[in-house]
Amino acid sequence: MSLTRSIDADFLDLPTRLLTDAVLDAAREAGASHADVRVHRLRSRSLRLRDGAVESANDSSTVGLAVRVIVDGTWGFASHALLSPDIGARLAREAVAVARAMRSLNREQVELAPEPVYKDASWVSSYEVDPFELPVREQVDALAAYSDRLLRAPGVDHATASCLAVKEQVYYADSAGSSITQQRVRVHPQLEAVTVDAGSGAFESMRTLAPPTGRGWEYVTGTGWDWDTELARIPDWLAEKAVAPSVVAGPTDLVIDPTNLWLTIHESIGHATEYDRAIGYEAAYAGTSFATPDKLGSLRYGTPIMHVTADRTVEHGLATIGFDDEGVAGQSWDLVRDGVLVGYQVDRTFAPRLGPARSNGCSYADSPHHVPIQRMPNVSLQPDPEVDRTTEELIGMVDDGLYVVGDRSWSIDMQRYNFQFTGQRFFRIRGGKLAGQVRDVAYQSTTTDFWGSMEAVGGRGTWQLAGAFNCGKAQPGQIAAVSHGCPSALFRQVNVLNTREEGEA
Repeated sequence: MSLTRSIDADFLDLPTRLLTDAVLDAAREAGASHADVRVHRLRSRSLRLRDGAVESANDSSTVGLAVRVIVDGTWGFASHALLSPDIGARLAREAVAVARAMRSLNREQVELAPEPVYKDASWVSSYEVDPFELPVREQVDALAAYSDRLLRAPGVDHATASCLAVKEQVYYADSAGSSITQQRVRVHPQLEAVTVDAGSGAFESMRTLAPPTGRGWEYVTGTGWDWDTELARIPDWLAEKAVAPSVVAGPTDLVIDPTNLWLTIHESIGHATEYDRAIGYEAAYAGTSFATPDKLGSLRYGTPIMHVTADRTVEHGLATIGFDDEGVAGQSWDLVRDGVLVGYQVDRTFAPRLGPARSNGCSYADSPHHVPIQRMPNVSLQPDPEVDRTTEELIGMVDDGLYVVGDRSWSIDMQRYNFQFTGQRFFRIRGGKLAGQVRDVAYQSTTTDFWGSMEAVGGRGTWQLAGAFNCGKAQPGQIAAVSHGCPSALFRQVNVLNTREEGEA
C-alpha cells in the first residue's frame, strides 16, 4: 500500500521511547517473561443534520498508555491516561502484580506464537484528506448541500445527514524488540430520505448505500462513491417503495447485492470463524459458533464456488492495518475454500492452540484502557475467477425471484447458525428482468443451507467492500470497525418471510 499521508508530527513527538524503556525495564525487573507497551490515541468527529440544520456536532479525543505482561504463564494488564516514564514503570509493576494475583485462577499457560521483530516500523492507511484538518463548518456545509438535494425532491418530507470520522494512532513496542507506529483514518457518511403519508401518518425511509470506508474526507466529496447519481435516484426509489405491494412469502430465488450480502457474511461467517468464539470464549455475551475446531477441514459450509478470505491488507478496508496490537504483520488467508471450512481468525495467544506456527494478526483493543482481544479482520467472499458475470446476468438467470439491495435489520442465533435478514430495497424479478419493488421482505435460513444454495457469484466488476464501524464483542464490551467485500450472488429457493404477516401472527 502506498503511503499517501504521514504520521502526525504531534503523535511522533510523544515520549514513546522513554515510555518503552521505563515499562520494559520495570517489567523485566519485576519478573515478567514478556511485556508490551501501547500508546493509543483516538480522535472522533460526529456530525448529524436534520432537514439541513445541525442537530449535533461532537469532537472527542482519547489518549492513554497500556501495559501488558506475562508472568508465570498468566496475563497482567494496567493502563493510565497520562504518559510519563514514572507512570509507565508503575503500570509495569501493577501489571505484574495483577498477573501474580490471577495465577491461581489461570487454567492454561499463556504461550505466544513467535513473530519476527519489526524495529522502527511504521504504517499509514491509504487516504488523501484528513477530516480533522478541515473546519467543521466546511463539513457541515457539504452535508447540508446533500440534504438540500433530497429535500427539494418531490415526495421527500424529511432528510437526515451524518458523518462519523475517526483517526486512530498506535505506538507498540515489546520486550522482543519490536517498535511500531501506525495511523489510520476512516469515515462513514450517510443520508436518509423520509416520506410521510399525511392522511395515515405512515412513513417510509431510504438511505444511501455508501459503506463506511478506510478513506479520508475525499470520500464524502466523491472519491470512491458516486453521490450525485445515488442522491438523484433515492426520491424515485422511495416513492416506489411507499406504494409497493407486499411480498408473497415462500421459497424464492434471490440475487443479493453486495450492499446487503456483506452483513450476512459478517454474521454467519465472520463471527462464526473467530477461533476464541468457536471454543467457547464468547458464550456468556454473544454466543459461540457451530463451526467448531473438530470440523476444520471437513465442514461443508457452502457450495464449491464459495471462497472466503480473511484479510488485513486490502486497501481502504476498515480492519486493514500494517501490524496488529501484538506486533504481528498484516496478512491474508483462507477461511472457506471450495465450500469447506479451512481456517480461523487467531491472535498470538490462540494460534498455538489451533496449531499454526504463527498468528494471522487478529489482535486489537479499541481503547488504551482495554486489553487486546482476538478481533475480526476484513472477511470477504471472492468473485468468480473465471466468469466475469455482471449483476444483470445473474438477474437474467432467474425466472421468478427477488433482487435484494442494501442492509437493514437482522437477527442470528447464539451459534451463528439460524438467521433472518431484511434489506433497503427488494425488486421483483420476472423472466430475468426487474419488475418493480415489493416490501415487507425478510429472508431466513441456516448458515449452511443458505451458503449451500449459492449457485453463482458475480465477477470482479460486481465486487464491493462494505462494512461497519461498530462490531461488538467481549466483556467489558469493545467495538471494532471491519469491512467485508463480496460480489453479487445468486441463491436458489431461500425461504422468504412477509414481515407484516409475521408481525400480525
